[in-house]
Formats: sequence, structure tokens, C-alpha cells
Amino acid sequence: MGLEQVRRDWTRLGSAEPLWAVCVDPGKRGGGWDDDEFLASGRAEIDPALARLEELGARPARGRVLDFGCGAGRLSNALAAHFERVDGVDISAPMLAEARRLDRSGGRITFHLNERPDLSLFEDDSFDLVYTDLVLQHLPPELAEGYLREFARVVRPGGALVLGVPESERRTFKGLVFRYAPWPLVALAQRVILRYPAPMRMHTLATERIAALVPAGRILASDEYWGGDHWRHLRHYVALEEAA
Repeated sequence: MGLEQVRRDWTRLGSAEPLWAVCVDPGKRGGGWDDDEFLASGRAEIDPALARLEELGARPARGRVLDFGCGAGRLSNALAAHFERVDGVDISAPMLAEARRLDRSGGRITFHLNERPDLSLFEDDSFDLVYTDLVLQHLPPELAEGYLREFARVVRPGGALVLGVPESERRTFKGLVFRYAPWPLVALAQRVILRYPAPMRMHTLATERIAALVPAGRILASDEYWGGDHWRHLRHYVALEEAA
């Protein structure tokens, strides 16, 4: 599966039910997310994550932040409370339309449609922080790794990355299915049994691989979060080396 298939799937998800596709909660299907509740869930993630970054001794400037895979802008709005400028990037035009509808930043967020396997729309050293959560898992590994290299390029020396990704599958039925079952079978089950508007691919990304792909970064902590499901999710806090 290439980037074009990712674009088609997330365009379909964004057209059908964008808020639920961002926060997959069985109780929120069919338009169950209230706008204010949806945005509040973003603040409930971002505020403690940034506090944790500071606790670890990383204090990037509060100028400009990249929200990669911003979807409907849940985290972009929360980041705008902490940074002067937020750039939200997504591959799905319908998701971005919803993000613009929900934009409550007073003009401090710019949303970008990016259909490329890179971040060439941004120059080197453009951001104080790159934040992404539960996005890279939906990409084929080679694409996810390419974007990680791009994160390291666009973040400034002395900046930071916060990366939320699944480290491994748990030994539950669903976790083992994702690990061993052929993808076409998983996709069919999501469409027919779970009634997803489009399938959502899942991949893991090992901590050691992140460290190899961001050689100028130092992983300060890898905190487990969102427990109790079928993957072991880690939020990695990465500090980029200061300029010499």
C-alpha cells in the first residue's frame, strides 16, 4: 500500500465521519462527538504532554509547532494555546475542511494539504516542536520512517519531537490478528464486520528504530499510555541537539 491508497482511505474516512475517525470510540459512531468535547480531548492530551516535556528538561521555544497528521484539528487547537504559530498537516482534504470549521485559534493555525511522501513544503529548521500522535502507525513502514527523517530535518536545533506510536502488539486476539493475518483479510473485516468507512492499517515502530532515524535526537523518555487495548503505545519525548 502506497501513499495514494492512504490518501484515498483517509479522504473517505474524513468525508464519512471525521471526528470518530480521529478518536475511534465505539460510543461515538454516527456523529456522537460533540465539538466542544472533541476539542477538550485534545487539551487533555497536549497540556500534560508539554508539561512532561518540561519536566524532562526539554524547553523548546514556543514559537512554531508542527502537528503532523492533524486530522480534524483536535490537537492543533490545543497546541495553539501554547505556541504562537501552529502548522497542521494532513493528507485528507475533508479532514482539513473539518479542521478549519473547528479552528478556534484566532488565526494562529495554518492547515496544509500534503500529498507528498516528504515535508518539502517546509524549510530546514522551521519548527521548535514536531508533535504527532497515533498517525505514523497508519502508514506503511517505509513512509513512516521517511517522515521521521523529515521531522528531524524541519525541527530546529534545541527543539523537540513528541511521537506517539505503538511499540508492539499485545498478545490479545486482535493484536495477534494485526501481527500475523494478511492485510487484505484485516481490511475486509474492518469494512464488513466493524463497518469502517475505510480500513485503518496498523503498524508498530520500535524505539530503537526511532533512535536510528533521528540520530541528532536524544530520547528523554518513552512513556506508556492508552493502556488496556491491543497495542503497547509509547509516547517518545526526543530532544534535538543544540547548535554548536
